[in-house]
Formats: sequence, structure tokens, C-alpha cells
Amino acid sequence: MSAPLLEIRNVSKRFVKKLDVAGKIAARLGANISEETVHAVDNVSMTINKGEVVGLVGESGCGKSTLGRVVAGIHNPTDGQVFFEGQDISALEGVRKREVTLAVQMIFQDPFASLNQRMRVEDIIGEAPVYHGLTTRSEKSDYVDEIMEKVGLDPSLKKRYPHQFSGGQRQRIGIARALAVKPRFLVCDEAIAALDVSIQAQVINLFMDLREEFDLTYLFISHDLSVVEHIADRVLIMYLGRVVESGITEEIFDRPVHPYTSALLAEAPRLDQRKREFAPIKGEIPSPLEPPSGCHFHPRCPHAIGDCSRQAPALEVVRRNHIAACHLRERFG
Repeated sequence: MSAPLLEIRNVSKRFVKKLDVAGKIAARLGANISEETVHAVDNVSMTINKGEVVGLVGESGCGKSTLGRVVAGIHNPTDGQVFFEGQDISALEGVRKREVTLAVQMIFQDPFASLNQRMRVEDIIGEAPVYHGLTTRSEKSDYVDEIMEKVGLDPSLKKRYPHQFSGGQRQRIGIARALAVKPRFLVCDEAIAALDVSIQAQVINLFMDLREEFDLTYLFISHDLSVVEHIADRVLIMYLGRVVESGITEEIFDRPVHPYTSALLAEAPRLDQRKREFAPIKGEIPSPLEPPSGCHFHPRCPHAIGDCSRQAPALEVVRRNHIAACHLRERFG
């Protein structure tokens, strides 16, 4: 079998906040102060095959966006490796390094903050293709017209600035900017979360159309389970930096194993459910500065046993194409 298009192995990402001058002086004088380390991503592994749409789901603060940025090459992993077509990206050089850099692009959540407000749309979309030799400066205008048409934008508007567009149009500009360098893999980080509900469906359909037309592969990051259920082939559930469950979309939604997955699905509104009492997950997600020992979810889990607080469960097969990290997976599986 061929290698997956993208693979990450045992990737961790930590952010260290070093002490400033005042903090260093206070520490020397005996104050109980030290550097802070945020454990954003903790030993995550996954593979994504060509043409797949993989949904990455979890509460805010669980590390989804950080993992997406590691995949896109915006952050370097603290530990672990990222592979593209079986090649370690960190070991690539020269032309191949540039090819892989262009092949993996990211679409950000906020379509206003992610666009340079001082640049015209023509330059936002066309600057990178010209720089990387995908088109010439003299042909940039026609190249941008073609890309804008692909994402449903009127090319006659290319001389405008981002603030002159609606939120949905700005997100399409962001998508066009990513497509302009002919990527093969898109990381979509909450790409519809900032849009009106009526516009979200249009953008989702656009993603699906582009997938077919350009043979794209997606890592689709979202906290909206209904969107993920509609768009993803496989789903990864993430909690406080770790993947706790993964499987085919239908399997995850119909037969969840991890208590956290079950709680997320129970909170999601569904049209096929009768009136019921809303029961949120108890407690707040712990701080990534001091994650709990053992299973990170055990302080909020109604089924936790002694082993849950002492030992982190490994991801193990529950059923075919379905894995979960839970000491009680046999009971729930």
C-alpha cells in the first residue's frame, strides 16, 4: 500500500513563557515563580490518506488549532515528526521543501484578521503564485480572475480591499488565496465558525465542490459536530492535547466509546431527538499549564476509576477502524 498523504507521529507542542527581568529578580529573591509551560499538543499520532476529509473535534482550548498549525508548518513540533508522502518534512531541502510547503495550506477562522487590510484582493490572491513562479506578473490578473471564479467571487471586484466584502466573501478570498498556490492538502481551522448560519452551508458546499475539482485532502477542524458529521469521512476527538477517540464518522456518531465523545454528542442538538433535559459536561477543561495526571478527562468523567488518575490510557482498537483511549473501553465498546 502507498504511504498516507500526511502522517504525524508522536507530535507534541509546548509553549514556554520565560520569565522577564522582574520575574528573574523575584525568583532570585526567593519568590515562588518559574517559567510556565503550556502543553498544547501531547503525543498525537494520525494518518490522513489522499482524498480524505478528516474532522478534528474538541472543546475550545483542547489544542486543535495548534495541531493544525503544526500540520501546516506554521509551528514546528517540540517533539515528533510530520511526514508528507512518507518523507519527514523537517529533513527536506531545496525544491522538494518548497513543493511540500506549497502543497499544505491553511484556511483560518477569522476571515477579517487573516487578510491584510492594506492589500487589494488581487494582490492577496496573486502575490504568492507570482513569487513562487506559478504565474508571471503580466499574467497575474487573469490568473486571479480564474481563481476567484472557482470560489464564487466576481473577478470585477479584485481591485477592492477586504473591508469592502461581507464575511462570507472574505472567507472565499481566504480560500482563493490558499488555492492560488495549487495545494493538495488544506487545513481548515474553524473555517465557517465566524460566518452566519445561512452562509455556512454555502461555504461547506464550496469545500466539497473544490475537493472533487482539485482532488484535495482536508483536515477539517471544528467544534460543530453537525458540520463534521456532514463533511468528514473520519473523525478524531481531541481533549486537552490528546486524541481520545478516532474512527469512521458513522461509527463515532452511532457508537461512541470514550465518555468524553459520548458527552459531546449528548450536548449536540439533533432534530431526531425528543425533548430532553440538557446536561452539560461537569467542570471546566483543565489548564494546559498543569494537565491532570493519568487520563486528562478523569476529573470530569462520571465513570472514572482509580487507574484513570494514575495511568494515561493508550489508544487501542475497539472495533475495526475505531480506536479509543479509555481504561473502560471494553465496558462502553
